[in-house]
Amino acid sequence: MDKKNALRAGAVATGTTLMMLLMSSPALALTRDDGDDPGPGLNVVETLGLFVVAPIVLFAVIAGLVMVLDRSKKA
Repeated sequence: MDKKNALRAGAVATGTTLMMLLMSSPALALTRDDGDDPGPGLNVVETLGLFVVAPIVLFAVIAGLVMVLDRSKKA
């Protein structure tokens, strides 16, 4: 009975994911809206810095603060 429930859950998850992907397609992404004023694009280094390096640094800072400010007793 467990296998049947797992297959059902997988089918529901897969179906939901596919429907969300199909319904969120950018059909009108090429048409500009009134008031659009896109700025200059990012180059590869800026993109990697913003979406890869910055989150890693932020995670490291938060983890470091948690470890330094931890007031629990050491065993």
